[in-house]
This record gives sequence, structure tokens and C-alpha cells, in this order.
Amino acid sequence: MTATHSTRLLILGSGPAGLSAAIYGARAGLAPIVVQGLQPGGQLTITTDVENYPGFRDVIQGPWLMEEMQAQAEHVGTQMMYDQIVEVDLSKRPFRLTGDGGTEYFADALVIATGAQAKWLGLESEILLQGKGVSACATCDGFFYRGKKVVVIGGGNTAVEEALYLTNHSHDVTLIHRRDSFRAEKILQDRLFAHPNIKVLWNKAVDRFVGGGDPEGLVGVDLTDTVTGEKSHIPTDGAFVAIGHKPATELFEGLLPMDEGYLLIEKGTSRTSIPGVFAAGDVTDKIYRQAVTAAGMGCMAALDAERFLAEADFEMAAAE
Repeated sequence: MTATHSTRLLILGSGPAGLSAAIYGARAGLAPIVVQGLQPGGQLTITTDVENYPGFRDVIQGPWLMEEMQAQAEHVGTQMMYDQIVEVDLSKRPFRLTGDGGTEYFADALVIATGAQAKWLGLESEILLQGKGVSACATCDGFFYRGKKVVVIGGGNTAVEEALYLTNHSHDVTLIHRRDSFRAEKILQDRLFAHPNIKVLWNKAVDRFVGGGDPEGLVGVDLTDTVTGEKSHIPTDGAFVAIGHKPATELFEGLLPMDEGYLLIEKGTSRTSIPGVFAAGDVTDKIYRQAVTAAGMGCMAALDAERFLAEADFEMAAAE
């Protein structure tokens, strides 16, 4: 038989946004269910040192932080489900969602907190050195490279913004781009070209991130000129891959309005275009993408859902 679960509040995603929504939803008596998805705990589970989450004087570990958030959510009454949603029906309430094993979930309100994944170059050396000098978030990890040499890979707004941000910590920032012009907005380019601590390497593609030392960490980057084929190497302490992010919204294509894959919400709220469906965290945030902002948006989504359900209950009672 197909298993079914019914809940007042269903939350997709178990990163900071999803778990914060669960904590607030559970405390409001909504007995939420969290469907954890492909990456339980979200991107923080692959982040080692976390130094910018409020409330912790010393460096903490990303996986530990997510374990504590999940434990807190369960402690106040959240049910965690290890499942992956593959089908959704938002045409009527309760909403119906189906897991990859056939389990069906019925929800009076839905919070989408499925997050976004950084795009990577796809190099084996990139995977081996992630967290050891290779990162996809300058605002998360830039502090660890104070006074050190860093490189940024990319050519859009994200890459230029990350390079500019890194000048707060490093006096030697190199932006590596595989073409001879940027896609970034002109005002950002103007700021970058005017900055004395940033240099640009045009027509260069990364072949390999080079590790060394004990313990092993990034020591350099091997490059190929995309025009001449010439090989080169530059030493560096940190490399930031800044070629964009991909929000996990494939399930909702054609169902909810999006902008470059990010779910659109009503300004100042977490409400989507469908009453009772809310979005929080990186799945709707293309600008900040921080654990603390995701957590705040998760709180907003739970409060918006609680208010929506209270109004719906009142209207139903008045109609009887």
C-alpha cells in the first residue's frame, strides 16, 4: 500500500530556511513535516568552518550547525522524512506531493525551501580541494584569506562582485575569465577596472586546481589560454568559483512564476502566486545566499503560513 501523510504545514528542504520554518511552525502547533530532499541539511553540510553565523564566538562546523538545527526542530515537534519529492499538485488544497518511492503528502500549506546549488567547473581537482582553498562563496570564506593571494573564476556579475568583495581581505585578487570581455553590468566593470588590487587574466580556462603542503591545501591554478593554447600556472592561496547558482525549482516549472529559475515572491513576504504556497531561502534569493538570511526567511515563511491557515480556518468556520 502507498504510504500517505497529512499535515497542516509541509516543508521541502532541510537547510537553514527549511529547519527555521519547521521550528517556528512547530512552536505554532502546526506539527510540520520536513521532506529532507537529496542533500539533508543543505549546503552547510559541505561547509567546514563557519565563522559568520550569529551566536558563536568560535569557528563552528557547518554539519554540526545543521545537526543542531534539526535536533531543535524535532525537539519542538517536527517530523523529518527522508524522501525526495518528484511530483506536485498545487491546483487545490490540500496540496498533494509525491515522493520518489510513491509516498504521498497532503498539506494545507507548503513552504518551498529547496535551496540553490553553486555551479562548479566539474574538475576532479576542484572536488578534492573544496574546503581546502577552493570555494564558491567569497562572503562565506573570504575572511580566511586575509592578506593572502586569491583568484576568482568567472565573468558575470557574481564573479565581479566576489572579486570586489575580496579586496576587503586581500591586496592581490586575480579575476580569471575564459573570454575577452565580461558579461557583468557596466557599473560593476568600471569599479573593478578602477581597483588597484585587482588584475584580470583574459582568455584563460582553469585546467586544474593544484594542491600541496601538509595538510594539503590549494597552492596554485593551472591554466590554458583559450586562444593560443598556451599553458601557464599561477600560485594562489584561495580560489573562488563564481559562475552562478542553480536553484532547485525544476518541480515548479510552469506552476509558479520564476526569474532565472528563482521563485518570485511578493515583496516583503514569503508568499508566492498560489495562496498557501510560500518560498524561503536560496530558492528565492539570488543576492545574499547566506545561512542567516535563509534562516530569517524561513521564519517569515512559517509566520506567513500560520497567518494564512488561521484566516482559512476562520473563513471555513464562518461559512458553516
